[in-house]
Amino acid sequence: MKSFREHLAEQRWDDHRFYHHSLVNQSLHLLSACTFLFAYALAFRSLALAALLGWGVAMTSRQIGHFLFEPKGYDTVNDVTHEYKEDVKVGYNLARKWVLMTLWALTPVPLLLDPTLFGLTDGWRGATGFLHDLGILWFAVGIGGLLFRTVQLFFVRDVQTGLVWATKILTDPINDFRLYRRAPMRLLRGERIDGQVAGAH
Repeated sequence: MKSFREHLAEQRWDDHRFYHHSLVNQSLHLLSACTFLFAYALAFRSLALAALLGWGVAMTSRQIGHFLFEPKGYDTVNDVTHEYKEDVKVGYNLARKWVLMTLWALTPVPLLLDPTLFGLTDGWRGATGFLHDLGILWFAVGIGGLLFRTVQLFFVRDVQTGLVWATKILTDPINDFRLYRRAPMRLLRGERIDGQVAGAH
């Protein structure tokens, strides 16, 4: 059985080589990473604002990169089909991301229908109150999405896979900053696809 550290390195490598060929996507992940790191620090002062920033900027920028800019044809670098990558993806593949992002996009609706969120809060007043309560709700969606897939992996894979994946997700901003900090400059030089993505592991 692989050690926790080896398993984490493998999940990170598979995620990078399968889903981050586009330098536009990598640049958006850099923006996402910087925003998430700021949001992590901000959470100690304002959880709601951190969640608004995390979902509104960090999550949307990284998912736009995956949905719109990442190639979805046959992956000649890794010699696999897009369908294969979707099948072996440990965390949220594109299909599962559509579900998660749809749930996130719909979260303002219950707050607009009932400011007390059906009796769970005192009820927001004004735009500031709405954004505060929305931020708390988005934080709950984020934690829920993390816990749901982690526990699901306990059953469909094993406990270590779930714990490794949760660790990977929480530390992705640091790892993404390290991996993609040069992507914007490469884009400015006219590159579009990272030909080094299949470099030695």
